[in-house]
Amino acid sequence: MKSFNRIFTVLLALVVTVTAAGCASNSTKESTGEYIDDAVITTKVKAAILDQPTLKVSEIKVETFKGVVQLSGFVSDDAAMTKAVGVARGVAGVKSVKNDMRRK
Repeated sequence: MKSFNRIFTVLLALVVTVTAAGCASNSTKESTGEYIDDAVITTKVKAAILDQPTLKVSEIKVETFKGVVQLSGFVSDDAAMTKAVGVARGVAGVKSVKNDMRRK
């Protein structure tokens, strides 16, 4: 019976370790918590852009990875590009903003 308990304990520890490792993040993969945080940041940035009358949220794609927001798409002018970057930087949780937008 003791050997069964030891085997069960070892197997349980192995399962917990493998599960925890599967949820951990690395440089190319987010953890589950980071994924959720990034989804919230993306939504907040889109809402902030939508709130700006001079910006068109339909023209600006927003993606977030580990707090870094990437803006892409086509905008009418440099002022709109600068405004979108500034709006994204102002959102809580944003670590930095990559600007991949282009003028039409």
